[in-house]
Parts: sequence; C-alpha cells; structure tokens
Amino acid sequence: MEKKVKNVFVKGAIAPTFIADSIAKHQSKTQIGAHDIFLGQVRADEIDGKTVGAIEYTAYEEMANLKFHEIRENTFVKFDITCMHIYHSLGKVGIGEICLFVFVSSPHRRTAFEALEYVVEEIKSQVPVFGKELFQDDSYQWKVNT
Repeated sequence: MEKKVKNVFVKGAIAPTFIADSIAKHQSKTQIGAHDIFLGQVRADEIDGKTVGAIEYTAYEEMANLKFHEIRENTFVKFDITCMHIYHSLGKVGIGEICLFVFVSSPHRRTAFEALEYVVEEIKSQVPVFGKELFQDDSYQWKVNT
C-alpha cells in the first residue's frame, strides 16, 4: 500500500515543547528499544566579518515533500526501524532555534544510530530547501549545505 506524502514543514522555528511531546507519544510503543534524534540548530556563524542572526528557509514545497517521502520510504526499506518523523522549518528561524527535527525509532540502538545518520545526510544532499543567511547588518547570502 502506497503511503500518503506528508507535509513536513513547520512555519518558523520548531518548538522544544513540540519535540518533547513527540518523544512522549512513543512511550506506549513497547517494541521500541531505542530512539535517536537529530536537532538542527541555527548557528551564529561569522562569515567575512559578519554574524548570522537568522536563516530564512524557503522550498519548492511539493517537490521537497516528495523527496522527504522518498527518503523516508527508502530508510524503512534499508533499516529495521519502527518509526520515523521529519520536520523542517519554513520562514525565519533565529540563531539558537531549531530548524530540523528528525526522530528515528528502532528495536535496537545501532540501527537507530545508522538510520538517523543516513536520513540526515540524504536530506542535506537531496531535498530542495534553501536557506538565506540573514546577517545582523541586514545583508544576506544564500547558504550552501556541507
């Protein structure tokens, strides 16, 4: 059965309470032995003497959601995971705030670790999400994923 493509985008920063609630909802899933979580946080990078104050995220949403879905489905095929959630910010996210939340669950820790690394690397290399680094002096540059 083909799974429905989910909208992974959240307007603005991903709230710590949202992350905590997501974790808490898994307490009833007793076949899970491990969770691994990646939180992408906006850094106050200094570039050419200017400091990043925020990143404004944009995306081709339909295309990006399809790519997130493809990565998610491939991860379930490749790894013995129980559950996975991906959320990415759109719009302005300030330094210190969370812009990417990936949550992977599995019966065993090694699988959770490996699956999470795979997912995050696939997201960074394949998903058409763009970040405009907004400097404190009101100038900007487009972010390059590394």
